[in-house]
Amino acid sequence: MDVKSSNSYPSSMLSNFHPHTFTFRGTTFPSMESLLQGIKSPDIEQQNNIFKLVGLQAKRSGKPINWYDKRLLYFQGQPIDRFSQEYQNFLDEAFEALSQNKAFRKALLDSGNEPITHSIGRSDPNKTVLTEQEFVSRLMKLRNKLQGQSQTANKEKDFPDLGF
Repeated sequence: MDVKSSNSYPSSMLSNFHPHTFTFRGTTFPSMESLLQGIKSPDIEQQNNIFKLVGLQAKRSGKPINWYDKRLLYFQGQPIDRFSQEYQNFLDEAFEALSQNKAFRKALLDSGNEPITHSIGRSDPNKTVLTEQEFVSRLMKLRNKLQGQSQTANKEKDFPDLGF
């Protein structure tokens, strides 16, 4: 399944452009793209303005920001090296926060066991704040986790006396 905003369900619902509201580190975002574009700006006011935008609007606001020369991204005034483990942890935490959105979780579970791809994603971390691999691997990890939780919940419902 190729994740793309213009594709059919559930692919379109897994796109970073899709308006899934979530809260991350005390800030509410209308879409994952809002967060990903906003972190390009060292200017807190500009960042907060981008954080309020959805999808393509956020993409257009963040695209002209030159973050790649210094390889730094920013959240709440704090710099984060794009190539650090700290940044990978930041992404993990952000996608975990997104997975609390009910519609996003449903779409992820409805994708079943199909391989997830993102053909329009970039692979070079020097040119994107989220590579295809970083994106797809997080979706797969979250889906596996949610499927495990769903199976456990079904066992508890079907066999409450067995201690599942």
